[in-house]
Amino acid sequence: MLIRLLDIIFALCGLVFGFPVLVILTLIGLFDNGSPIFRQVRVGRNKAPFTLVKFRTMKPDTAHVASHLASASAITPFGGFLRKTKLDELPQLWNVLLGDMSLVGPRPCLFNQQELIDEREQRGVLNARPGITGLAQVNDIDMSTPQLLAKTDAIMLENLSIGAYFKYIFMTVAGKGSGDRVKKD
Repeated sequence: MLIRLLDIIFALCGLVFGFPVLVILTLIGLFDNGSPIFRQVRVGRNKAPFTLVKFRTMKPDTAHVASHLASASAITPFGGFLRKTKLDELPQLWNVLLGDMSLVGPRPCLFNQQELIDEREQRGVLNARPGITGLAQVNDIDMSTPQLLAKTDAIMLENLSIGAYFKYIFMTVAGKGSGDRVKKD
């Protein structure tokens, strides 16, 4: 309950105080690829679908696959900057505010990532709200290793305290973790 309250407070503050940055990034993205906002249906809590919102980092015609299956050539120059700085995640504060996500939790996967869904289901990971960051993200574990990711997510959720919640957020803001890998061309 306390984590949900913190999510609401931080997401609301982030959206209000970050609004000028969101507007600027949206305008730059509009000129970069004509479609600055990316929406995609993802697996949420209890396997319920929800629409994740991010800044677009890849060309609009890129196939909807997990990042590790996408081609590096699909990433736009501005998208590369957004990924490196993790600013592409800012619009997800809206998902947090709506209750679809938490700031800290397992990264939401696509419905076509069945191996990861099965691994997470076995470990009870899908009972939690997905998150923007977490233990796997700050340790460079991405969706290309489904078993390791699900195991790491389960460990994080089992040990998630207020202290760990703040630790993962601060580590992410400080630049720990490189985000999802994209295959080299």
